[in-house]
Amino acid sequence: MDTRSKILTVDAAAQIADRPLVLVTGTFDILRADHIRQLNELPPGKVMVAVLPAPVDFLLQSARCEVVAALRMVDYVVAADPDGVDHLIGRLQPAAVMRLEAADALRARHLIEHVRRVHNR
Repeated sequence: MDTRSKILTVDAAAQIADRPLVLVTGTFDILRADHIRQLNELPPGKVMVAVLPAPVDFLLQSARCEVVAALRMVDYVVAADPDGVDHLIGRLQPAAVMRLEAADALRARHLIEHVRRVHNR
């Protein structure tokens, strides 16, 4: 199965009729075990992930969309703009929203700090 078929445009995402819909937003750069644990703990429903641009990205947003689409528990993926997340939530009217942007920024900062420590040894 080509999981890239799960990747939708914002307009196509707004047309999804599967309910209840659970929306998860974040950068998912770099995908870590914490992401999988959080996605596995979502309430019942079809899962749509909005992949946002990262302030400093290790992977392109399009590549991150493909990686997230490959996850079994994810039904749909959309590349979103951070300024459009509230608009997307309004259009989708999801039953639940999980916002991971702050956790993703913290994970990225910790990874950068770790690499710097290891590199400076």
